[in-house]
Amino acid sequence: MKLAIVTAYPPSKVTLTEYGYYLVKHFRLQPEVDELILITDHTSEEKDLNFEEGGCKITVAESWDFNSYTNIFRINRTLNRTKPDAILFNLQFLKFGDKKVPAALGLLLPFICKVKKIPCISLLHNILEKVDLENAGFTKNKVLQRIYGFIGTSLTRFVLASDVVAVTIHKYVGILEHKYKAKNVIQIPHGAFETPPEPNYALPEGPKQVMAFGKFGTYKKVEVMIEAVEKIRERTQEDIEIVIAGTDSPNTPGYLADVAKSYAHVKQLRFTGYVAEEDVPVIFGDSAVCVFPYTSTTGSSGVLHQAGSYGKAVVLPNLGDLATLVEDEGYKGEFFEAEDSASLADAIEHIIIDDANRILLSKANYRAACSLPMSTITQMYMDCFKAIQQKTADFSMLDVERYMEKDGVKA
Repeated sequence: MKLAIVTAYPPSKVTLTEYGYYLVKHFRLQPEVDELILITDHTSEEKDLNFEEGGCKITVAESWDFNSYTNIFRINRTLNRTKPDAILFNLQFLKFGDKKVPAALGLLLPFICKVKKIPCISLLHNILEKVDLENAGFTKNKVLQRIYGFIGTSLTRFVLASDVVAVTIHKYVGILEHKYKAKNVIQIPHGAFETPPEPNYALPEGPKQVMAFGKFGTYKKVEVMIEAVEKIRERTQEDIEIVIAGTDSPNTPGYLADVAKSYAHVKQLRFTGYVAEEDVPVIFGDSAVCVFPYTSTTGSSGVLHQAGSYGKAVVLPNLGDLATLVEDEGYKGEFFEAEDSASLADAIEHIIIDDANRILLSKANYRAACSLPMSTITQMYMDCFKAIQQKTADFSMLDVERYMEKDGVKA
């Protein structure tokens, strides 16, 4: 099979870059795949293809740019030139831009693949029905939110033209089936990026690092975390360093610079900037706790799976999608009320002053991450592609659910 994957890819700063990297890393090891065609955004530096294991041929086809109005035409030309046997889209609603028209045009691509009769799976990391348009940076205007909701519903129908639409959270299946009468939606879990050897859970010498990781400024706000740690410092003798690991969201350029200026008086506050893939284990390994300072959620969290892979305790907002994910996949953490610094301070303190609790949560998260390696996830996608290509008459969602249950995944 010549498999094309449409995704952002390191060193890109576009959303879902890390997930794209691990899809490629594991699809290239699937015996049925002869060649991977990586249809990605343009970057000034070369793509990171330095894998240790052997694998199939990878052809890089830089074909699109964030916020370009011509992406749909350029990607279509790439498909005509490379002629893949199947295609996987690694999608969310702001994949191709934070401007409305480029973002919308990119989501027409699964429909185009359907017209071109290319077997197509769209991995949809979020659905509009569960996106807070204000917190995600779309608009605060209620009228415009309704308009965007209508447009988003129309775009979802184009994505649903895929042979299969995969979502990472089980309740999304029910929402799409109920609202759109869709029969081609399945849950395939997010999976863990890496499954390193089990850590010893000891912390490095020096201050305890309270870390947040990701792209910040829309629904990920670090002010509440900084203020929470300041509250802990006032009432304990704990030596704490605040680590903000990552960059601005494309929707909010300059956000972290403004935060750094506003909190310049706060001691032991460190902004790492962009974290290269090879530095991710160090960032997680040195941290005592990984905090999710989210005001809303937009789907499954890759950072949660990364934290689990490295055996880290986590502090999570008491929000629907994250709470569902924790329940479905076996992660554990301390919860807080979103945007409440006092509640967050209590949750962080329960971990950093109670080493037994920290280790208990860390071990549970490592076990949860190891139960869903990306090798298993990519095999699920391969089974779907085989069923699509063979036009199996009795292909159904039950087939996939049985596979997931066989591998110990809650379907």
